[in-house]
Amino acid sequence: MALVVQKYGGTSVATVERIRSVAHRVIDRKKQGDDLVVVLSARAGDTDNLLKLAREMSPRPDPRELDVLLATGEQITIALFSMAVKDLGYEAISMTGYQAGIITDHTHGGARINWIETLPIMEKLREGKIVVVAGFQGYDDEGNITTLGRGGSDTTAVALAAALKADVCEIYTDVEGVFTTDPNVYSKARKLKRISYEEMLEMASMGAKVLHLRSVEFAMKYNVPILVGSSFTDAPGTLVTREEPEMERVVVSGITYNKNEARITVADVPDVPGMAYRLFKPIADHGINVDMIIQGQGGVPGRANISFTVPKPDYEEAIRLTETIAREMGAGPVHGNPHIAKISIIGVGMRSHTGVAGRIFETLARENINIMMISTSEIKLSCVIDEKYTELAVRVLHDAFELHKDPQGHMAVKEES
Repeated sequence: MALVVQKYGGTSVATVERIRSVAHRVIDRKKQGDDLVVVLSARAGDTDNLLKLAREMSPRPDPRELDVLLATGEQITIALFSMAVKDLGYEAISMTGYQAGIITDHTHGGARINWIETLPIMEKLREGKIVVVAGFQGYDDEGNITTLGRGGSDTTAVALAAALKADVCEIYTDVEGVFTTDPNVYSKARKLKRISYEEMLEMASMGAKVLHLRSVEFAMKYNVPILVGSSFTDAPGTLVTREEPEMERVVVSGITYNKNEARITVADVPDVPGMAYRLFKPIADHGINVDMIIQGQGGVPGRANISFTVPKPDYEEAIRLTETIAREMGAGPVHGNPHIAKISIIGVGMRSHTGVAGRIFETLARENINIMMISTSEIKLSCVIDEKYTELAVRVLHDAFELHKDPQGHMAVKEES
């Protein structure tokens, strides 16, 4: 008998029929003798509808009250699901984040889990019940409802698995697992059996939507194995687990892309200490996240050009802010480009193999794809290119590293579009 935490995403519980289908899946697992904690997201579209309703009421909804409103989406799902399970003759009990003992900090809309009081859930499991927990939510030490941000139900599930010392955390969605790249972009994309936490963490940070970034961080910190699979089929999924020695035999694991960034370049910045601070501190103070940063020699001695990327929704504000800062610094003109994409090549084998960068550059050059920016880490290399070449770049790089083949121990990842 195992203790299993399962999470089902919004598309998996989008309709009454889908909720009943998931109830049958959970009961089938219960019949095998396992104890089950089921974490559910709001039904597909419900959170967006609640946000729309809030904005109709107020152009800037109060963060506390917005959390109170958004938390109802998951509460609807857990109540309906528990009804379905009970109608099928099994005991289930729904629990909000508060009832499940999920204690967070005070940050409304993006709270972090501080502690989980497991006793309420453990008591219900000992009674033989299927425990159904609302994802995405908790409460702070003043009793306020908080939410964890979009995708937070993944984090709820992994955090519960860690706190309860579950044997596995199973994340079910509308995809069959983790792929070498987005199958919607390239039909040769291959589903993987295993992927390391570190690779999945890089994937999530690059914009891949298979798992929420913070859920992977939790899993890596507490060594929680995650099985990613589909609630629509019985096909085997992908296991996200700790790195094993044979994983490094494969140089590149997978390729992701992100079209949600924009590039800003400040020309002829005075090349003296403190200029980078003067440029990026005000941007950070405005809540704009800067990703890649590249500095190079400017057009005249003693001057430098600085390029960086920001999320595309922040582009207009960021470029206005940068133009003001550049004038104050005595820098040159500011140029922007919102039509870029970031292609990332990821693999733990990149630590111990050479020639990856050369093959990437050669492959893109052969297709006449210009690289605007480059950044690297131990297991990742990212290139900024023109957005219109995104799909082509993904396909040719996928072929260059022969990711369609299935060598022993090969892993990779998928990014949902």
